[in-house]
Amino acid sequence: MESLLSSSSLVSAAGGFCWKKQNLKLHSLSEIRVLRCDSSKVVAKPKFRNNLVRPDGQGSSLLLYPKHKSRFRVNATAGQPEAFDSNSKQKSFRDSLDAFYRFSRPHTVIGTVLSILSVSFLAVEKVSDISPLLFTGILEAVVAALMMNIYIVGLNQLSDVEIDKVNKPYLPLASGEYSVNTGIAIVASFSIMSFWLGWIVGSWPLFWALFVSFMLGTAYSINLPLLRWKRFALVAAMCILAVRAIIVQIAFYLHIQTHVFGRPILFTRPLIFATAFMSFFSVVIALFKDIPDIEGDKIFGIRSFSVTLGQKRVRYLN
Repeated sequence: MESLLSSSSLVSAAGGFCWKKQNLKLHSLSEIRVLRCDSSKVVAKPKFRNNLVRPDGQGSSLLLYPKHKSRFRVNATAGQPEAFDSNSKQKSFRDSLDAFYRFSRPHTVIGTVLSILSVSFLAVEKVSDISPLLFTGILEAVVAALMMNIYIVGLNQLSDVEIDKVNKPYLPLASGEYSVNTGIAIVASFSIMSFWLGWIVGSWPLFWALFVSFMLGTAYSINLPLLRWKRFALVAAMCILAVRAIIVQIAFYLHIQTHVFGRPILFTRPLIFATAFMSFFSVVIALFKDIPDIEGDKIFGIRSFSVTLGQKRVRYLN
């Protein structure tokens, strides 16, 4: 009987109970008081003692809580719950930014910004052209293009959730950080905002650049009859070439040339050279981009160059 009692956490006797001095201390605002037990009462060591801790702040009443829930402490003095740890809020905000960063596919964002900047400065003819008007026109083009870029890469992820679980499990939709409804909301919102900005700017070259990019990006990814052109290596390469080499170069140049500077349409030698160079570069992009994705593409019937020719041959061609 004595051994059984010594292994228990609570003993009732003579209408009351108490804790042994070395097992539990009371935390008070003015002092630490110890309850004394009658020698006639048997006190057992609580099994859960090591899992309980006292609050750090001072209080007028005793409060114990599990260690693993220390984020949700209760202030015994005020009787009100403390605010959540600010670090958890910052972490949650950083996680949200990181998820959107990965969803937007930053390498495509960087490529789009650099392309627009470089081709926009091709329209500069004299020093006086470098003015706030020029930078305003560039900003309009960059913001509208980035919104459309997020639509295109987001739609591709929505169409390739199962493929990305094999090829790119770190993407928000594939990893489950974003639901399909969240992805749809982001994609729809950014496409609408892109067209809205292109419309209110009033630049027809900019608006048509957005519209053609929208159409080709949709046809490239969406899984509908006669569409999902990414399944066919040559057609996919032509889509990339059309957007990166022709639309970005010519349309955004004309946006600066005609809308910002108000000059007539003129295809200069630097523009022709830039378009030709980007045409070759777009072919390289079309060949290289699918090399890491060969496993998932094989499973889901995407006949990319890497699948049809093999990774080694594609690397050799480049």
